[in-house]
Amino acid sequence: MTVRDFRGDEDIIRDGDRASQCCLLLEGFLCRYKTLADGSRTIMAFYVPGDIPDLHSLHLGVMDHTLGTVAPSRVAFIPHDAMRRLTHRHPRLADAFWRDTLIDAAVFREWIVNLGSRDACSRIAHLLCEIFLKLKAVGLTQDNAFDFPVTQSKIADATGLSNVHVNRTLMELRADGVITLERGRCTIPDFERLRNAAMFDDAYLHLPAKQQLKSPQGTAELSYAG
Repeated sequence: MTVRDFRGDEDIIRDGDRASQCCLLLEGFLCRYKTLADGSRTIMAFYVPGDIPDLHSLHLGVMDHTLGTVAPSRVAFIPHDAMRRLTHRHPRLADAFWRDTLIDAAVFREWIVNLGSRDACSRIAHLLCEIFLKLKAVGLTQDNAFDFPVTQSKIADATGLSNVHVNRTLMELRADGVITLERGRCTIPDFERLRNAAMFDDAYLHLPAKQQLKSPQGTAELSYAG
């Protein structure tokens, strides 16, 4: 594989391109998005280190969306031929990639619910819960704090809200003491309060059992290992 460094807000592969390799995010943040003819953009997912967001390109000839960086990022590119040889020789690894793709689809379903059924406060709180747990799963949080280089305009593109509405909602979350957010760093003083505000159930992330949050019907308790 080859490794490349990208600036923030730089496209890795664009809508309409024919991919010949998969990308593994080593450092930074990526997003999956689509832009309409009028210039409006919808972000459909954020990705953290360890994610391979374009496994589907092994089987789909043309990209129907764009993958881009949110912040300066380091990405490893693995040629499709090498990926195919790897999965043919190691069926358990092929199973892991298939599982990863299914979890990606589960996240898409949850984002549809987020846009269609939650209010502005819950939408943004849900996004923060998701990113926090994904980063925690790969050891990139410090206590309840994590790097969050996502601008308000990108939050707006990911939640279907205006920039003004996002700004107002973040101010409300800060005023309520649910989060602190400054200089690309987010801290969650009380995850339980944020989870309640988001109506968040992490089942769709399919984390290892010892890392999962209890369902809203049970005791809301974090039981992370390590």
